[in-house]
Amino acid sequence: MKIRAVFAILLCRLLRGLSRLLHRGGTAMPGRWALKVCPDLLQILAKDLKILAVTGTNGKTTSARMIEEAFTREGLSFVANRSGANLASGLVTELVMNATLTGRSKKEYAILECDEAAARTVFGRIKPRVIVVTNLFRDQLDRYGEVTHTLENIRAGIQGAPEAVLCLNADCSLTASLALDLPNPVRWFGVEQGAVPSRPLPEISDATHCIRCKTAYEYDYVSYGHLGGFRCPKCGYRRHKADVAVTSVVEQRLDGSSIVLEAEGEKKLVEVNLPAMYNIYNAVGAVAAVTAMGLPLQAAIDAVGSFHCGFGRMEQFPLGKAGTKMMLVKNPAGCNQVIEFLQNVKEDFVLAVCLNDRDADGKDISWIWDADFEGLEALSGRLKQVVVSGDRAQDMRVRIKYAGIPDDRIRVERDYARLVDWAAEQTLPVFLMPTYTAMLELRQTVVHKVGGREFWEN
Repeated sequence: MKIRAVFAILLCRLLRGLSRLLHRGGTAMPGRWALKVCPDLLQILAKDLKILAVTGTNGKTTSARMIEEAFTREGLSFVANRSGANLASGLVTELVMNATLTGRSKKEYAILECDEAAARTVFGRIKPRVIVVTNLFRDQLDRYGEVTHTLENIRAGIQGAPEAVLCLNADCSLTASLALDLPNPVRWFGVEQGAVPSRPLPEISDATHCIRCKTAYEYDYVSYGHLGGFRCPKCGYRRHKADVAVTSVVEQRLDGSSIVLEAEGEKKLVEVNLPAMYNIYNAVGAVAAVTAMGLPLQAAIDAVGSFHCGFGRMEQFPLGKAGTKMMLVKNPAGCNQVIEFLQNVKEDFVLAVCLNDRDADGKDISWIWDADFEGLEALSGRLKQVVVSGDRAQDMRVRIKYAGIPDDRIRVERDYARLVDWAAEQTLPVFLMPTYTAMLELRQTVVHKVGGREFWEN
């Protein structure tokens, strides 16, 4: 054990403690300084752990939470980066706080959410036993580039962990392509044809042409975005049959879904404790991952029906007479799923959309014009008011106006404290749609008003 590694661990702990005293969180900064002192600290901390890693564009945090619930139910000791700090620095911080001064972990397992770009260097250093890739959508072009660049980052990372079992989304042609040239064993998850009504492929799709031969895909069905029963009529690349599959979506509610899940030769009725189609995918991916780690199928099923959602992900607050729900949005695919969820709200409600363009959000906000905000116009008068907020509130105001919402129903409120006071005064249900940094600040303001955990405590 290197002396500098011990010093790095001590420094990380000190900085973490000071950050918490100042209510700053200290989720990534301590690890960043520790890595400056000892660049190989991550692999030192990870060497004794049985690690399950989760990456992908959407659903990382929620999937990791579902997996954590299964491990908790089985009484297993594990460490997880629950704050969402998913770069190498955030992983180091969390692992240091669960290790001895010599770098030996106090836990047996780790469930680590990993940023897609960071996967390139992280996976080879932590050597996960299981890697979940939730999906791949276009996200933060200024940071990730085109979606194929994100795919190559993940592929390069997996090449550093050739023995890891891959849990891949069979319905995502981009994600599924990882199995074409990697030697890793694969466990497939997905939604079968007929489980949900098929919908048209979006006009702006992240995967219209075959990743192998560039021929336009044909689809037997589409669940959402570019996910579904894709096939290439020229080279034969197509959706793989899922090992863990949703064969029927029995019911979708505002608080969750009931599905029929087929796995390990059994069909079971399963409750998913969050609404919307993308959370059904998160659930089935989590089941695939938990069972790939050797845990019982029933533990995974019980977990997706009882876990508590991550901060800002369909999170409910006792704010306003009818309550407030916060729903993080980051890109067109995720935003469209939230809008579809709102279309299923049968009562009158009000909405606040908060748009930032900071580093963690992505500087390029052109994605809001690809998202289907026009879907808000189809709410038959149930949407009574839209408040726009955040650093780019005016841009969002213009987008909402062009989507067909009358200008007299759109209000600009940049101050989060006043926005929260407004939500507290509402008699109708309130839905908040913030981007990432807006979610952190807005959520902190909500917590200070009504109570709750800080983001690093979730």
